[in-house]
Amino acid sequence: MDIGTAQIFARYRAWADRLTYDAVAALPPGEAEKPRRTLFKTMIGTLNHNLLIDIVWQAHIEGRDHGFKARSVILHADLPGLWAAQQAMNQWWIDWCTAQTDKSLEAPVRFRFIDGGESTMTRGAILLHVVNHGSYHRGWIAEMFFDVPRKPPTTDLPVFLREPAT
Repeated sequence: MDIGTAQIFARYRAWADRLTYDAVAALPPGEAEKPRRTLFKTMIGTLNHNLLIDIVWQAHIEGRDHGFKARSVILHADLPGLWAAQQAMNQWWIDWCTAQTDKSLEAPVRFRFIDGGESTMTRGAILLHVVNHGSYHRGWIAEMFFDVPRKPPTTDLPVFLREPAT
């Protein structure tokens, strides 16, 4: 992965998260916390999972232990606190990308999965996974919107790319 692509992906992730959080915040009271037939139980639970996984991969890149034993920990039960934490994390990824080079993105990172398995990925592949993982679970949240019923936000990469730079 080259640095230009990495920077686009980091900015895209922040943009898509903003649209998602804004849309969740605009739902009728209680909908974000309402139990649903999904692995992480609620929209808040799914958003917490995305943040937790970002923290895990940040720790892997920084070469430190993340301390998590499960992927379903609720870090922030309230949407405003969760959004503030996700914004800080998204800014960390943007800043991290700015500090990279094409060569540093190819550097291998050894890590241990939460379940204990060991692996190695390049820094660029880790970023790609973080962005892809966020998209995947935003899709789960979008599906939950239809239960409200409300139209979910459109967070596709081509839509981001057509928007004027902010």
